Amino acid sequence: MSTAPFDSPAAAAPAASARTQPRRPIRELPDALISQIAAGEVIERPASVLRELIDNALDAGARQLTLRLQAGGVRLIVVEDDGGGIARDELALALKRHATSKVRDLAELETVATMGFRGEALAAIDSIAELSLCSRSAEAPEAHGWLLHGRTGELQPAARSVGTTVEVRELFYATPARRKFLKSDATELAHCIEAVRRHALARPDVGFAIWHEGKLIEQWRAHHAPQPGAQQSGTYQPDSTQPSALEPVAPLPGSTEALAPRMAAVLGEDFLAHSLPFDWRGDGLRVWGRAGLAQVARARADQQYSYVNGRFVRDKVIGHAVRSAYEDVLHGQRQPVYVLLLELDPARVDVNVHPSKIEVRFRDGRAVHQAVRQALEQVLAAPRASQLAPTPAAHASAPLHPAAPPALATAAQAGLGLASWPSARAWPERAPAGATAGRQVSDVAALWPRRPEATPSAAPAYGSWPQSAAQGNTEATQAAQGADAAATDLRQPHPEPAPDTDWPLGHALAQLHGVYILAQNRHGLVLVDMHAAHERIVYEGLKRQWNAAAATLPSQPLLIPATFAATALELATAEAQQEALQRLGLQIEPLSRLTLAVRAVPAALALGDAVALARGVLAELEQHGGTQLLQRARDDLLATLACHGAVRANRRLSMPEMNALLRQMEATERSDQCNHGRPTWRQLSLKELDALFLRGR
Repeated sequence: MSTAPFDSPAAAAPAASARTQPRRPIRELPDALISQIAAGEVIERPASVLRELIDNALDAGARQLTLRLQAGGVRLIVVEDDGGGIARDELALALKRHATSKVRDLAELETVATMGFRGEALAAIDSIAELSLCSRSAEAPEAHGWLLHGRTGELQPAARSVGTTVEVRELFYATPARRKFLKSDATELAHCIEAVRRHALARPDVGFAIWHEGKLIEQWRAHHAPQPGAQQSGTYQPDSTQPSALEPVAPLPGSTEALAPRMAAVLGEDFLAHSLPFDWRGDGLRVWGRAGLAQVARARADQQYSYVNGRFVRDKVIGHAVRSAYEDVLHGQRQPVYVLLLELDPARVDVNVHPSKIEVRFRDGRAVHQAVRQALEQVLAAPRASQLAPTPAAHASAPLHPAAPPALATAAQAGLGLASWPSARAWPERAPAGATAGRQVSDVAALWPRRPEATPSAAPAYGSWPQSAAQGNTEATQAAQGADAAATDLRQPHPEPAPDTDWPLGHALAQLHGVYILAQNRHGLVLVDMHAAHERIVYEGLKRQWNAAAATLPSQPLLIPATFAATALELATAEAQQEALQRLGLQIEPLSRLTLAVRAVPAALALGDAVALARGVLAELEQHGGTQLLQRARDDLLATLACHGAVRANRRLSMPEMNALLRQMEATERSDQCNHGRPTWRQLSLKELDALFLRGR
């Protein structure tokens, strides 16, 4: 069968007929069609219905929600709550479009403190499904509730305790085309469970039970709220002691300890075992929750939960800040696991951005980005070895380690260029805000002492700097020129570790194939990749020295300015962010109405593509108010230097050298992963070792 070409008269006939159709007059759409159009924005699948109904129940003060589903929520969705209920004369009004009790004027809309506020969810659901509403108000004089049928508007008495029951049958029956886009019942059920899980994580004070086809499939029991007077967090807790005009609908427990039981029930005990709590406050913001360790990162971003004033959101600013905080410890494209709750004044965030309320817009996105990143970087910096430190009870039965570093650590650390670094016991269990672990590096050259003698088979001494890697890093190169001054003869005898030493990473036993260090601690066996561990130590030292050198990156003027055609947004960003660009060592000026000229770049990146660098920095400044592009380039350079400067495989280390490396790992930030995100050490407990040999069976 032949087909007419696109430019044939047959193909052009429909377009011509469309142009010759009589003009339609402008008319007001009927309410039913308006609600169906709104439903297309709000209701995507059964999980969308469930989300809207749960929001209403939580706003009503519910403490227990029971959800019943059939066919993945397509045939039936029932949400029962024990909230305040709806008065009889307001039931019919509840199904009207834009009818709500949440907001009254623009001032309340700009500081909305409830989960729902648009007043269109019930009307949208009623337009595409069979909806019935049964409720009993706590102030009702009757001893029964009232049942309203959405289709007929009939109101009749019904048995009901205080609370509300919403029943939705045959979703999308009024719009069959939408129903064709639904997936299988199992897939829709999974989306429904995920929608409930997002609410359950942020509301441990509310119980949730999910039934499907008459079977209980998920249940999360409510946990007791904190005692009166305890620190709580709801949508926002003002710093002032004066009462706020906006009271939180349902305050949340204000600590990660209170959230821990719910997180364990929803995400599993493994999440608690492999995550760290964090709580950062400043500039009217609070960022808290739990951050998963790098070794439990996943291939998909399916366990990332971000909340703004108790509302689950998908926000680019928060997502970018989290990724920036993790990028120094993650391997490849792995995705971190976390539960992050952000609290701020409702007036500083606009939640009226998307009909589904899953997107928000911050008034000061840069402050939010910095707060989230700083909170996560602070908790991820602490080495995991600090968690292995023995408890005070354990020390009561074991001799205490002396407060001052023993001769073993002092002499061996001098051999590795790590003299006078603090012991692991100086590392706090949780670093305070603004604090840094370990000593501030003032002489990076001490990290690479050159051995007096080197055998032909030995790796290059890690006091020597590769010239190609050191180009563009003048500060680090100058610091490395004094390496000879810190060199110490490693062959001199050093005392062996005392038998009562109880370090978190233990004391070294042997070296395996010149690659791994075997150590013994109170928990069992520790295996250390010595090159990866020393690489991280050197890398963190370089970063601290760079940061202490100057707040502004040194700039290198270009002999011939690099010009490029810029968009209107790039031109506006370059003009508005001149101060930030100068701190980054960049000089970008408009050359014409459509052209920007790059006249200077950071000295460390003088050999790179100036135009690509400028475009990338401007894009991040426009989107996030700040940029980590130059920091990432700097870190890549320092990581290369550290990789070449670290101790190599097949290098035979003495026992004191191995112990010195273990001590330094305990005091170095992010020492659990190397610069490329690979683990530096593993712990094998005695229980795991016994299982290998079937002991106790």
